[in-house]
Amino acid sequence: MWQFLLGALLGVGVGWYVYIRLRRRYVQLDEEKQLLQQEQQIVVDFMHNLVEAIGDGVERDELFQRIVHASILSTGALSACIFERTPQNKLRGVAVEGLFPPQRSLPKAASGRLSTRARFIEQILKSEVFDMGEGLIGSVARTRKAVHVEDAANDPRVVQHEDPSLKLHSLIVAPIAFRDKILGVLAVANPADGMAFNAMDFSLVQSLAEQAAMAIHNSDLMKVQIEKSKLDLDISMASSIQGMILPQTFPDNARLDISAFYRPAQKIGGDLYDVIKLDESRIGVAIADVSGKGVPASLLMTICQTNLRHFARAFREPSEVLIAMNREMTPEIHRDMFITLVYAIIDTANDTMTLARAGHELPLVCTAGNNGTEPTTQFVGLEGMALGMVPSEIFDLVITDTSIPFAPGDVALFYTDGITEAVNADEDEFSAERLAETVKVLRNQSAKSINENLVTTVERFTGQAKFADDLTLISVKRK
Repeated sequence: MWQFLLGALLGVGVGWYVYIRLRRRYVQLDEEKQLLQQEQQIVVDFMHNLVEAIGDGVERDELFQRIVHASILSTGALSACIFERTPQNKLRGVAVEGLFPPQRSLPKAASGRLSTRARFIEQILKSEVFDMGEGLIGSVARTRKAVHVEDAANDPRVVQHEDPSLKLHSLIVAPIAFRDKILGVLAVANPADGMAFNAMDFSLVQSLAEQAAMAIHNSDLMKVQIEKSKLDLDISMASSIQGMILPQTFPDNARLDISAFYRPAQKIGGDLYDVIKLDESRIGVAIADVSGKGVPASLLMTICQTNLRHFARAFREPSEVLIAMNREMTPEIHRDMFITLVYAIIDTANDTMTLARAGHELPLVCTAGNNGTEPTTQFVGLEGMALGMVPSEIFDLVITDTSIPFAPGDVALFYTDGITEAVNADEDEFSAERLAETVKVLRNQSAKSINENLVTTVERFTGQAKFADDLTLISVKRK
């Protein structure tokens, strides 16, 4: 009987012991679940604050400061700091809150200045620069592994200071990394309750650093998108302005058939053409190529056209116009930019064409071949230097006028190097020789047809309709 009772008591005891163990385990799991939920909520709130900051368009330094502030609120730390990776692959303190202890020993002369500790420590931290792998900060950045220092007083890796307010008791340092790119390091120091950071704190700081990295990446991406949108708008406006500047119609002259073709390689080109009525029998024709591409070239092109129209009416000879333009524009042209230009005056009363050349491609003239003679082609002009390359004293000496007959049936072609330097799959250029042969074949067509068929010929030669350089043509046919 007593054996039965003993067995029963032992069974109850074991059952009760198992129950107590299970109950404790359940409570532990419940606590862990609550802690996990608490950590998740902290991370969610942290990320929400950063998303709001990005939406507000805050600057990068302000975003770093918000990350530091949110880290302190989330972990209960007394201080925190962010070290950003610089383009030189260094780590520089960029944001700090609280008396975060500097990671290098303070100079002895600094002890008397600690009455304004917060400002002084911030200045010290923002002047600190670490190499990758140097100290705790550099080590975490290089290895991309977070470090949890529970007892900082006995850890040789931790720099300690004599001032009690700068003593480090516990420290967590986590990498701020997005994908395979290290952006910086987040460090939090000394829990407010005086205890050491625990495993949950360590996990939390790692999560906050991961979310901070994503926020920084998204902020940079948004800034790039905003800048790109602004640039696209600027380019679109510049392109529209350029379209208005380049003439679409030409002065009436019963003896001339004029047509232009313009196709920029980008949204904004650096080529310029213009046709200016000087009097009833004289027409000025100009074509230019501004070095470079994009907005700077477009602005310089606009300045060039303004000066061209002004001086074309002020001077009679083409060389005088170019000399005046160079004198006026050289101070405005950057050293790495220049303008090649040809300016011709076609006189239908005297059947002549007079031109001056500032380093541009030689105009091509194809004669009609009347009265039984064969049509001929020639590239017309003398040497000349581009606008903005040399002072007026040198430029004026090399610019001269060239005059040739321009009789009924003759064709003059003004063009930029986008035509002659267009290359095919074998890297062969279209060349001036092919240009001359093509114009000779097309000479009996209208000016517009000459341009269209010439462009088609170049496209067929290159095997593509888009070229690396701007493509500009002006055909002038003497009726």
